Amino acid sequence: MREGEPSRTAWGAAVHRAVHPVLDRPVLFDDPLAFPILGVDRDEVLASVAPRSRLRLFVALRHRLAEQTLAAAYDRGTRQCVVLGAGLDTIAYRNEHADLRVFEVDHPDTQAWKRERLAEAGIPAVATYVAVDFERDDLRSRLVEEGFDVARPAVFVWLGVVPYLSREAVGATLRALATVPGAEVVLDHAGTERDAEGEERHRRLAERVAAVGEELTEAWAPGEMAALLTRSGFAEVEELLPTGSGAHVVRASS
Repeated sequence: MREGEPSRTAWGAAVHRAVHPVLDRPVLFDDPLAFPILGVDRDEVLASVAPRSRLRLFVALRHRLAEQTLAAAYDRGTRQCVVLGAGLDTIAYRNEHADLRVFEVDHPDTQAWKRERLAEAGIPAVATYVAVDFERDDLRSRLVEEGFDVARPAVFVWLGVVPYLSREAVGATLRALATVPGAEVVLDHAGTERDAEGEERHRRLAERVAAVGEELTEAWAPGEMAALLTRSGFAEVEELLPTGSGAHVVRASS
């Protein structure tokens, strides 16, 4: 992202979450706060988006899988959730559990913008906000400074972020997460195993995000992410959504 500006791709992901339950069937994920936090005219947005979008379905599905993981972990006793690269995510504001603490980690410029959006929408800013640049900062230290308990289990939701980070930043982040006992992480990443149609969609996406200053990094070869997760300290790695389009959702636990 460009220094001093909020994430443009965070805005686009929120648009996908907002319009999915209106335009797509079946509905995979419903975020009733997506339109309010965007603060846009609903009809104008609906008129401006494609009636069908594989990316929109992928965004909806990755959130469904992540929140199912969080719900199952809560039932087992987990009381901490960390949304990494939160953007305009609304997990914290839809949270029905008074004893579940939600931390939002993001670049400070994007966090400032989000808090403006929340205020304008009249949504209470109930998350614990942790300002972090994944490429520069020590994630574990910053979380601890804001009250995160590294001795207790947590679910880490890391969606729509890995494709924009260096290998070094991804590895450092995963090693930090793996130090938390009982940690679970759900992340998505781009893979290299794309057919011709998938390759063309990936090229168009890369051009769009590069135009707003958020360039994609190199996609991950088959098995590369799983190997990194294992080296980082995660004992179990599960592919939740391997697809021929090269879009993956992975869950790992320490």
